[in-house]
Amino acid sequence: MRIVLFCENRYAIDILQPLYDEALRQQRHEVLWYVHAPKIQRFPLAEKVRWTDSMQTVYDFQPEAIYVPGNIVPYYLPGVKIQVFHGYAAEKKDHWIIRRYFDTYFTQGPYFTSHFQALAKKYGDFEVRETGWTKQDWVLKHLHDFDEEKRQLLEKHGKKQVVIYAPTFSPKLTSLSVMKPALERLLKERDVLLLMKFHPLTAKEWTDEYREWAQHQEHAIYIEASENVTKYQMMSDVMLSDTSSAVYEFLLLDRPVITYQTIAKDIYWENILDVNDLLNAFDSAQTDPSSIEKRRWIVQNYDPHLDGHCCERMIAEAEDYIRRHGVPTQRQLNLWRKYTSIKTFGRIHR
Repeated sequence: MRIVLFCENRYAIDILQPLYDEALRQQRHEVLWYVHAPKIQRFPLAEKVRWTDSMQTVYDFQPEAIYVPGNIVPYYLPGVKIQVFHGYAAEKKDHWIIRRYFDTYFTQGPYFTSHFQALAKKYGDFEVRETGWTKQDWVLKHLHDFDEEKRQLLEKHGKKQVVIYAPTFSPKLTSLSVMKPALERLLKERDVLLLMKFHPLTAKEWTDEYREWAQHQEHAIYIEASENVTKYQMMSDVMLSDTSSAVYEFLLLDRPVITYQTIAKDIYWENILDVNDLLNAFDSAQTDPSSIEKRRWIVQNYDPHLDGHCCERMIAEAEDYIRRHGVPTQRQLNLWRKYTSIKTFGRIHR
């Protein structure tokens, strides 16, 4: 099968890497990475994989399957267009918007599957298959790879726990404007080492401010956007956030989360409305039985596929779609969606 791994944003690279590894393992697929140059200035796998930033090259490759963690893919490309998602943030409205670009949706777990099946019935032009999420394969494979690095960090700083602060980039939802005093108290009054890992789309004013602030804190480390957030989640004992899909990734590790003013309707973690409540929430999140039970509900319903075979299922389901329907030549869209597709990715010559 000719596969395109479609990266419009930087975060897509880490999501699609496990799928690439599985395709290589099977030794029967051609894989081409598409990297959207306006948003991805440096492709970290450039020397290791076959890739292009040319949409014409993608078209000429004549893909049979295109895996997309973003919200849009050019309608004029051949191949079954597969939405694999970029996280678990069900409370964000755009998670449920059907833009008509995709032939099939590969969902993470029962909660998402039931919702998208209802949408598939409504729209009638896409399928839904539950596969689990790509990054869970990576997590299972590398779960203990960073234990020694964590141990050395804690020993160096003389601390007992690692806390990661991973806020969203959205200006309306982020906690960046109010969280710094609470983080200072946490560092002074709890035995923790603080890691800060921001979304790649976070405004430069915030990344600059927190990077400089960390330089003046003995036990705070600023992690650059180019680093893989999953590694630092796996090294951490507790997460601080707001309204970010990273919350769910961390909960799936069965570890406590504290958010600030999340917009989530259903909250399965500790959420505070005032930053002054952070320390109390930090303590209760780790010991309260009801908090522990809520986390386990997330694992069962958001992504129970922790068997290391999510990417294998994704390839098998794409092949099954092609067996049943053939390779689609392009998606039928209204003029507005076609215009948006061309404006974002340009035209090609057929």
